Amino acid sequence: MVPLSTVAHLENRTVPQSRNHFQQINAATISGVAMPTVSMGSALATLKDLAKTLPAGYTVDFGGASRQLEQESGGFVTTFAFAVIIIFLALATLFNSFLDPIVILVSVPMSLAGALIFISLGIGGASLNIYTQVGLLTLMGLVSKHGILMVEVANELRLEGKGVTEAIIEAATIRLRPILMTTAAMVLGVVPLITASGAGAVSRYNMGLVIATGLSIGTLFTLFVVPVAYALIARPAAAPAANEAAPA
Repeated sequence: MVPLSTVAHLENRTVPQSRNHFQQINAATISGVAMPTVSMGSALATLKDLAKTLPAGYTVDFGGASRQLEQESGGFVTTFAFAVIIIFLALATLFNSFLDPIVILVSVPMSLAGALIFISLGIGGASLNIYTQVGLLTLMGLVSKHGILMVEVANELRLEGKGVTEAIIEAATIRLRPILMTTAAMVLGVVPLITASGAGAVSRYNMGLVIATGLSIGTLFTLFVVPVAYALIARPAAAPAANEAAPA
């Protein structure tokens, strides 16, 4: 028999009934909802600043939508850059020119800026998160289609002998109705996302808002900016074929 005091020290202390773990480490969860005008990125930045005051030995990790934003936000710029490069190369192959893709993509930054305005205003509690980033990538492809419709017709008209300005004006006139119909169909198609309710409604709303607002503003810029850009930087017209000499 060995007295317990020789191998152990007894002490009465108040301890938690249970301890939560995250990544196999004892953890305390802090959760909250940002104000409607505050983006998730800004809220996380504030929490990171507060975490600097924690004692030594404490670490901070993220979960849920915050974890997705932290993991994907760093790669969003790279993903967006690759998307632009792929679309540019595909358009260059389609039109056999490096100038036409520039004309087509000139309205993309404007449509993205239009969508980001509504996000920055926090309309309906929208914020920059993983779902709005997916919506921005989708928006880039949708807006590019409007420029393709006009540039394709303008190039065909120039092959018929028309000037640059005359060709792009006529092409914009011919393609006006298809562009407006396509935009209206797409905007109405994402209305169920904007008006969704229940579980997952916030993510669907963010994606739908970005697509609807960005596409509407992007279409408006496409109708005016793309023709001007085409008139300024359009590729030179193909030289007419030489007439064959008449037989003697």
